[in-house]
Amino acid sequence: MDYKDVIAHPENYDFQIQTLGEPEIDSPFRGRRYIEPHEHVSFAVKMHELKPLFRSGKELPAFERAGPRSRIFHDPAKTKAAIITCGGLCPGLNDVIKNITNVLWQGYGVRHIEGLRFGYRGLSKSNTLPSIPLNPENVDTIHEDGGTILGSSRGHQDIGDMVNTLEEKRINLLFTIGGDGTLQGARAIAEEIIKRQLKISVIGLPKTIDNDLSFMEKTFGFETAIYVSADIITAAHNEAKGAYNGIGLVKLMGRDSGFIASYASIANSVVNICLIPEEPLILEGENGLLRALERRFEQGKDHAVIVVAEGTGQDLFRQQPERRDKSGNRIKNDIGLLLKTEIIEYFESRGKEVNIKYFDPSYYIRSVPAQGTDSIFCHLLAEHAVHAAMAGKTNMVVGFWSNTYTHVPIHLATLARKKVNLNGDLWNAVLGLTQQKTYFSGHDS
Repeated sequence: MDYKDVIAHPENYDFQIQTLGEPEIDSPFRGRRYIEPHEHVSFAVKMHELKPLFRSGKELPAFERAGPRSRIFHDPAKTKAAIITCGGLCPGLNDVIKNITNVLWQGYGVRHIEGLRFGYRGLSKSNTLPSIPLNPENVDTIHEDGGTILGSSRGHQDIGDMVNTLEEKRINLLFTIGGDGTLQGARAIAEEIIKRQLKISVIGLPKTIDNDLSFMEKTFGFETAIYVSADIITAAHNEAKGAYNGIGLVKLMGRDSGFIASYASIANSVVNICLIPEEPLILEGENGLLRALERRFEQGKDHAVIVVAEGTGQDLFRQQPERRDKSGNRIKNDIGLLLKTEIIEYFESRGKEVNIKYFDPSYYIRSVPAQGTDSIFCHLLAEHAVHAAMAGKTNMVVGFWSNTYTHVPIHLATLARKKVNLNGDLWNAVLGLTQQKTYFSGHDS
């Protein structure tokens, strides 16, 4: 998604949210101001972007604002809700399950809530695992644990088969918790439901630890990943400082986007070099990584800490056959192990000693419970997902834009992977803290 293109050509981007029909039931949800239909959140937030849009007469690109509505579509007494978690583990999954359950039960009086086992497999006709009944009592403490009580899986299931299951179970609210692949599956389910003229709301919640969904500022699990990465980077720094010409190499998540690596490098500013997929990785030559490390030691530094996102430098594996997981995602080759090998061989070839320690904490980070403000974010995403579902919204995901919760059509959220802007504030902050350009270029820059 190109931010500037949305501003220049808003007519090419449909922000409209699909609904199942006119909401005619007074909402039982109390204690909050209801959101009016006209309330929207502008996609453009800067005055120099807004003024040309107003002058041109073009419709302002804007999200429907999330929140409770005064009238709802689904009758709580007749509602049956289902929750699924898909894809890789991520901090906050249990928080979201818990809070969807609580808001449905306590806010709307819905008494039929079930958790489907192991992602979309739980909607397949071949599934033999019973669903888990959910209520405030049996989800009370699940937020204390990482992972998901429902289990998760990757891979495609037959869309028609899954919609048949929803019909047979008389489920009219489906909450899908996952990233890009999960949301694309949710979109296909929602479109099949609309084709059959069924009254089933499909609402997505943005679970991607990489923070790479379009049209939203952040996704849950990301902040926890930054918190937990800090300890790993500190350990790498201690190891590097504790050895002669020590190097601490940390590989963090980020298949296509370097947000975790970038934020983690700023949050724990002992990092000397940060490598992300958005920037081509050059190993050899005067401006390559290997020479950059050598320059750092030549400048009198006694250690180095490197953070690399997992999707960085994949063009260095041209001879390797392409592999994909069950969701169709390209499996990344291990850039961390490659860098470790190349660094050791480079310095050995020059008769110089280095001591490198390699950290790959990916599975640890993604399986811990959500922490701090991430837990709060999970709660609010879950609450707004329930409000949207009860109001009859469908084929959408709850987002966050300009410090406000929003409704985002799934087709926009999955339009393209969000990337780190190499000319933006985030990457400039990374370069300012690490001063890595000095090592790569050989002079101050």
